[in-house]
Amino acid sequence: MPTPRPRVVVTRRLPAPVESRLRELFDVTLNAEDRPMTGEELAQAMAGAEVLVPTITDRIDANLLARAGPDLRLIANYGAGFDHIDVASALSRGIVVTNTPGVLAEDTADMAMALILAVPRRLPEGAAMIQRGEWQGWSPTALMGHRIAGKQLGILGLGRIGRAIARRARTFGLTVHYHNRRRLHPDTEAELGATWWESLDQMLARIDILSINVPHTPSTFHLMNARRLKLMKPSAYIVNTARGEVIDENAMVRMLRAGELGGAGLDVYEHGHDINPLLRDLPNVMLLPHMGSATFEGRMEMGEKVIINIKTFADGHRPPDQVVPAML
Repeated sequence: MPTPRPRVVVTRRLPAPVESRLRELFDVTLNAEDRPMTGEELAQAMAGAEVLVPTITDRIDANLLARAGPDLRLIANYGAGFDHIDVASALSRGIVVTNTPGVLAEDTADMAMALILAVPRRLPEGAAMIQRGEWQGWSPTALMGHRIAGKQLGILGLGRIGRAIARRARTFGLTVHYHNRRRLHPDTEAELGATWWESLDQMLARIDILSINVPHTPSTFHLMNARRLKLMKPSAYIVNTARGEVIDENAMVRMLRAGELGGAGLDVYEHGHDINPLLRDLPNVMLLPHMGSATFEGRMEMGEKVIINIKTFADGHRPPDQVVPAML
């Protein structure tokens, strides 16, 4: 007698080939409307599913997990970050959590590098001028920005994405600095041409551009607070393609408006898609809709990892991308 296929609920619309493969392998329920589920809808999905496939738009906290059905044994997150899931509560209930690490480093690094180039050179302002029909022709003093080569880039978090950014940055003539909880091996530092700073404060005072590449955890919430932002040069730029909660957004806005920072390139925000309206009015800020991982290749690879994690778990083995307490 064939083994019943696992009951899988997917909370958002995924690339069509990924959904087709999910249908082939599992008893899957898809979200054809591609809108974030409400808390009640998530609770209903978790009550009847054996596997839940959420995304970053789904807040799965302890209260929601308490309403999960007895058959829910795996949360196979579609994404590398898992700060929207109360992993400790899930584990205490015997629910395994997996993610999709390692497939988005190059895509996110591309986006970070694009922002590193765009904001100091005032590309958003130039593009907006063209769109509004206000460009009157070339002028020797119009839209003058800053040269990238020779500037000091500080990378906060030199993991997979940070290292990919460092490699790109060297090509553009940037000098690379980094702050990690732990220093990397000397061979890695030599390969990247990166200088480690044990003190984040000291690094911030010396760099021209800061790239944020750390996850959102209790220890990184508002890591870039008002005090640390004030350590940076008034001409310095901030680029964030990681998590918005790492920056005290209100403090950053105040400094940008006061001319105490040179500009910012943001793909993530402290309150999700509820963007501070004051950010929209700043000419020296480039705002993107969380598209750092938005490539066909990356999203397909994420889907493949989700499928492998579910299939491995259903076959009675440890999923390759299981989130463990040491990662929290």
